[in-house]
Amino acid sequence: MPRVLSDVQPGERVVIRRIRPGGSAIRQRLLDMGVTRGAEVHVERTAPLGDPIELMVKGYHLAVRKNEAAFIEVDDAE
Repeated sequence: MPRVLSDVQPGERVVIRRIRPGGSAIRQRLLDMGVTRGAEVHVERTAPLGDPIELMVKGYHLAVRKNEAAFIEVDDAE
């Protein structure tokens, strides 16, 4: 099973493999915010209860909910 962004631990760097088809509104919103295939993502931290997740994408901070991050398949950054 592919690894998804919601399973990545704080401090890790990953590269987006693809955004799974799902809620089209969520997919489009993520694409608009720069979460695209090949983008490197650094997981900064998670909220105390684990939701939302703070990411660093293309030089800016972005918070996404765990259910949104579950649509994003990732690979380890090199």
